[in-house]
Amino acid sequence: MSKKIIGLLLVAVLVIILAVWAVFDSQKEDRALNKMALGSTVDFLPTDEGLARGELAPDFELTTLEGEEMRLSDYRGQAVILNFWATWCPPCRAEMPHMQTFYEKQQGNDVEVLAVNLTTEDRGMAEIEKFVEEFDLEFPIPMDIDGDIGALYQAFSIPTSYIIDREGRVLHKIVGPMDEEMMNEFIDEINEGES
Repeated sequence: MSKKIIGLLLVAVLVIILAVWAVFDSQKEDRALNKMALGSTVDFLPTDEGLARGELAPDFELTTLEGEEMRLSDYRGQAVILNFWATWCPPCRAEMPHMQTFYEKQQGNDVEVLAVNLTTEDRGMAEIEKFVEEFDLEFPIPMDIDGDIGALYQAFSIPTSYIIDREGRVLHKIVGPMDEEMMNEFIDEINEGES
């Protein structure tokens, strides 16, 4: 009888361990970002390209992962979070679930997320597609195949993001990962500035 009780106790302990592991695994992305310092607004490097606060963001044209041509100026009239990332970047991985949730909640609010993949710095199209599928990303993924746009936007450390108002002007440059709360605060700032 004692062997049977010990066996049942072991099974019960294993079930509990598996249940706890499943809960923690489902929160993995949030835990990853919680262990990292969030990004912060940084000063702009001197440039003639219009990246200073209040200046019109430099326009560019790229092809999205879906093969569609897009220009940054196509999004004039919307607040834009312009994000630069790569698949191998742990802070980028931690940030993406927050970005997707933010994007889903902002549908219909004149807010857009453009997540520019630094393709020249990445591991190939198959890895990029796998990454997008893994995180169920629905926002546009422009592909910076030549690396020109990442250089233009000084994405020397990733993730790097720009907050662009509805007139196309740069408000903030953030180096490091953002969470949903940060993104909401930036959009609230844009909305309050328009009131």
